[in-house]
Amino acid sequence: MILNEATSLKELSLNNYLFNEESAKLYEEYTLKTLNHIQQFLSQRKFYKGDNLEEIQAHRNKAKLYDIELPNSIDNALTELNELYIQNAISFHNPNYVAHLNCPITLPSIVAEMIATTINTAVETWDQSTSATFIEQEVIRWICNEYSFDKNSDGVFTSGGTQSNFMALLMARDHYAYEHFGINIKQNGWSDEISKFRIFCSEKSHFSIKKNAALLGMGYDAVIPVKVDDKMRMDTEALYVAIEKTKQEGNIPVAVVATLGTTDYGSFDPLETIGKIAKEQDMWLHIDGAYGGCFVLAESHKHYFEGIEMADSVTVDFHKTLFQPVSCSAFLAKNKQHFQYVSYYADYLNPIEDKDPERPNLIEKSMQTTRRFDALKVWLTLKTLGTKTIATYLEEVHQLAKQVYHHILNNPNFEVAHVPELSTVVFRYKNSEAQHEPTHDDVNLYIKSFLYRSGKASIASTKLNGNIYLKFTLLNPKNTINNLLNIIKMIEETGKQYQPKTEAL
Repeated sequence: MILNEATSLKELSLNNYLFNEESAKLYEEYTLKTLNHIQQFLSQRKFYKGDNLEEIQAHRNKAKLYDIELPNSIDNALTELNELYIQNAISFHNPNYVAHLNCPITLPSIVAEMIATTINTAVETWDQSTSATFIEQEVIRWICNEYSFDKNSDGVFTSGGTQSNFMALLMARDHYAYEHFGINIKQNGWSDEISKFRIFCSEKSHFSIKKNAALLGMGYDAVIPVKVDDKMRMDTEALYVAIEKTKQEGNIPVAVVATLGTTDYGSFDPLETIGKIAKEQDMWLHIDGAYGGCFVLAESHKHYFEGIEMADSVTVDFHKTLFQPVSCSAFLAKNKQHFQYVSYYADYLNPIEDKDPERPNLIEKSMQTTRRFDALKVWLTLKTLGTKTIATYLEEVHQLAKQVYHHILNNPNFEVAHVPELSTVVFRYKNSEAQHEPTHDDVNLYIKSFLYRSGKASIASTKLNGNIYLKFTLLNPKNTINNLLNIIKMIEETGKQYQPKTEAL
């Protein structure tokens, strides 16, 4: 008996909406139509067209999913999307956007995103990712080498700094529990000793340290904030005192987090001294380099990284200072054996009997199961631009921050909070007609809100000693000092328009 040949996928296909060989021309058509809208977005002169409450409410209604039972044309859908989202999106490449840690992105990384999305590789197991596995491993090897980690180190791509910091605290907690108390938290769960574990970080460190301590069941109180010096860096004498005080209270110091580039000030904690204290106290040393980690490529900042080889783990965000699309981050461990604290072997996915060093499963190092092929963005950028080009970009944004600082330092209308070490400048407008702090806070919040809502400029704000300050976060190498001084001028003019409230008695 001769069986008929199976019907081909092409013959079975009911339409061309799924990506395969028969929809290749349609894919090209969709891409070109989308590119037209993107080009219009790039041609916009303002970072944001501005907003008002009526428009915001209208956009909320436009986002609703009505009449979706039947197909619609891509032209109609893209037109709706353009009106709802693209025309209202924030242009991070615009020189008047100086608010948060959003960078313009490299062209090779965009190409990589298109390839990774189209092919849709999932990198958790070898049988899904094949040679994509090697690309991620090679990018991890490259950044480990930049941090002077030896071949026993390893890492994995993550969704961002918060997840990377979570992995660090988990490893620090579980490793200390196992090494000092023989407690296997992954297998047996909580114990009374862990309630005494304490983690130390600068009072200017990222909020994810406290957040992750809470998610790990340790609570906010497990994190001991250490005061900073006048350069917003961790005070190492205060760190030592805090550790001794914790021990006197009957608690157990298990880890210290040093920040290379604080979110608000871009300050670098004194890594070498902190590292020595951590090793003397037998504590896990984690480096949060989410912001400043890529500045290891810049000659001007290499001295800040002296001592990084003492770290047990490192966080680095490529979507901040390697000019990559979000999300693109990595977590590194100096000793790859420590990934055992997050590993799991599922029979259907990565059974332990199938372990093969020639065909590795990256899921053994990851908190996530399904993961995008984010490493391709970094790999293609490095292959195309080279590290010297990226270092030039980093040097340029650092110099811009220094120039802004020096231009407003002696301006009586401004008060500068710090000397920039990275690419952030924190300052505030001082209303000459007001003497009490609430008015200064009010005028700075007014300036920030007015410039954003008008679409003129996007600046951030933060608090220092309870008072409101403005913040420039400079991650655009194409920006210029003249443009930034024009934003300073807009801040002054907007501040002068503000009518202060009656002085407090």
